[in-house]
Amino acid sequence: MQVILLQRVAKLGQMGEVVNVKDGYARNYLLPQGKALRANESNIKSFEARKAQLEAQNLETKKEAAAVAEKLDGQSFVVIRSASDAGALYGSVTTRDAADAATEAGFTVDRGQVVLDRPIKELGLHTVTVTLHPEVAVKITLNVARSPEEAELQASGKSIQELAAEAEAAADFEIAELFDEIGAASQDE
Repeated sequence: MQVILLQRVAKLGQMGEVVNVKDGYARNYLLPQGKALRANESNIKSFEARKAQLEAQNLETKKEAAAVAEKLDGQSFVVIRSASDAGALYGSVTTRDAADAATEAGFTVDRGQVVLDRPIKELGLHTVTVTLHPEVAVKITLNVARSPEEAELQASGKSIQELAAEAEAAADFEIAELFDEIGAASQDE
């Protein structure tokens, strides 16, 4: 099916281009979302008449998105989840979780704007892309931790595995000291 794009669509084309897409993609996504019109003579004429208005509207939304992007770019948000001692999450962090964390911090982010390269299934710092406008995208950091204290430690640069190794080493040292004291006490007798 041929459609006229009413806005830039990633991996498809720019506003005003006539492109061929699969029928289902056009009927189920592009047309209902208002991102395209069927490419017939009447729609092409109506698009040409509205082209200046659509371009002005697109430019305005792009400016608004750029202003939000300036504030949002590089921000870090904490997401608290339960996890195993090894750092594997019981479940995963989704686009909704990322959008909710940003919204709680005072930004207006919809879950459809959050792009995860791969599922987040472990504790740590994860970089996530937020697409505010088809031409404006920013990177944010999600700090996934079991508690706010753990999130602060992760933000300072320590990983959960390093903290667990330090705690284990401290416990081993205490046990060794205890056995040394017991051995010294038995030699005294």
